[in-house]
Amino acid sequence: MRYLALACDYDGTLAHHGVVDEATFAALERVRESGRRLLLVTGRRLEDLVEVCPRLDLFDRVVAENGALLYRPADRTEAALGEAPPAAFVAELAARGVAPLDAGRVIVATWEPNDAAVLAAIRDLGLELQVIFNKGAVMVLPSGVNKATGLRAALAELGLSPHNAAGVGDAENDHAFLSICECAVTVANALPALKERADWTTPGDHGAGVVGLIERLLEDDLASLAPRLRRHDVLLGTTPAGAPIPVPPVGLNVLLAGASRSGKSTLAGGLLERIAARGYQFVIVDPEGDYDDFAGAVVLGDATRHPLHEEIVDLLAKPDENVVANLLGVPLADRPAYFAELLPRLHELRERSGRPHWVVVDEAHHLMPVSWRPSETSARALDGLLLITVHPDHLAPAALVAVDTVIAVGQAPRATIAAVPAARAALPGDAPVLLEAGEAVAWSRHLGDELVRFRVVPPEAERRRHQRKYAEGVLGEDKSFYFRGPDGRLNLRAQNLALFVQLAAGVDDATWLHHLERGDYSRWFRDAIKDDGLADAAAAVEAAADPDAADTRARIRTAIEERYTLPA
Repeated sequence: MRYLALACDYDGTLAHHGVVDEATFAALERVRESGRRLLLVTGRRLEDLVEVCPRLDLFDRVVAENGALLYRPADRTEAALGEAPPAAFVAELAARGVAPLDAGRVIVATWEPNDAAVLAAIRDLGLELQVIFNKGAVMVLPSGVNKATGLRAALAELGLSPHNAAGVGDAENDHAFLSICECAVTVANALPALKERADWTTPGDHGAGVVGLIERLLEDDLASLAPRLRRHDVLLGTTPAGAPIPVPPVGLNVLLAGASRSGKSTLAGGLLERIAARGYQFVIVDPEGDYDDFAGAVVLGDATRHPLHEEIVDLLAKPDENVVANLLGVPLADRPAYFAELLPRLHELRERSGRPHWVVVDEAHHLMPVSWRPSETSARALDGLLLITVHPDHLAPAALVAVDTVIAVGQAPRATIAAVPAARAALPGDAPVLLEAGEAVAWSRHLGDELVRFRVVPPEAERRRHQRKYAEGVLGEDKSFYFRGPDGRLNLRAQNLALFVQLAAGVDDATWLHHLERGDYSRWFRDAIKDDGLADAAAAVEAAADPDAADTRARIRTAIEERYTLPA
């Protein structure tokens, strides 16, 4: 299952005028019977909620006080998720005639038009409090506390990620928690502003709308809503024209292949960095220790000891942890067996938690060789894979059949695509597929079953190293720029962008325009600096009719400074 939790608002969503009908309670019971978790996320104080809702026992966790209080119905324990309101603040509101006035464990609540008095009291007392509005209600909470922070805390206790949760609400204060849910739903009576940001709005209102959502959840695990979830897409690369190519962040089985030093690591690193930035969890099975410095992941194992399956699974049980399993300590001949034992353990974890969202297998031909025959459990685990290899033809047939997305880099992309049965039909006859440096080609059922050529987007960490190198590093003589002028009388070498900008400001207009009209600047940016965006910006300046030296100098300098931090 993808959706292992359903988070519901109370007033205006489950309840109409504070009351939940029996049909809605019955639908919630069916959610629990399916093995999923139920969470209630409300602005009400817990005491009020206990009075109006007789079936709190249906919920695994209750987030009350608009995210400030976590309640566990099974054992009736609670935990405050923020500091109690200052007594002086409550007293000041009472002194100003604010009524009604309710103080909970953390929240202080009243109604409009008391918001002006509340804001004035916060200002006069110098307090760091926030005011949240909800259909006329005025709620005061510690800064940073809202329904989203409360839901995150509740899911973490259950070992679940917001990416495996669907949420449903109706009002202003539901924006926060719906935004972190993988699928955000509003009932028909929801505010228009909330509907605009939802992935789906139910035909029914209040509890009937929630019942409709539950029916879809139990019918197909919300697979029918997947095309609407494009807000979660991650960047695969960019077209030659610079347009982004997005792909779904989960649900793919990717084969990434190409010769050594063809750019596989750069492409994989950038994609994983963007997946991690969105909060999706991954585990990298790393036979050669190539990912020991991958940011945001815990490395288990080294050349002296192999990582235990139990410690990998235990760490992945925490939704916010990513893992690199370094297999240098596993003899080469034993690695397929090690992986064959690990894969079912990961599948079991996915059955419980929906994670890890990605299993990355580097040197996949070593771990899943042609002779590999997965067990029934392992075969079911062939989902959410990123298989990286030099030799796709050496991969097990079961792995290749599971692939629905192929990314080829290097000089022989045709052979990579042809190795995947489902992708062969996309090949253009017998014509070769030719790629330039920094390019890749992809086939995917999610990209229209056609070959898509794209520019690789490197990881931000690599990009920052790139920028430092070219902004103030030392390029070789063959990669430097030389201001020579129309008669070749000059020989001013710019060995980085900082020196280029300094020399450009000092050369005479004739020299500057000579190189501009020849297209030398865009050519250098593209070939030596390896920055197509900067090259395209310079080319646009170079194409101007009757160029002015001062103006074009300023425009190219601006283009450089927008992309690079130059030393003072």
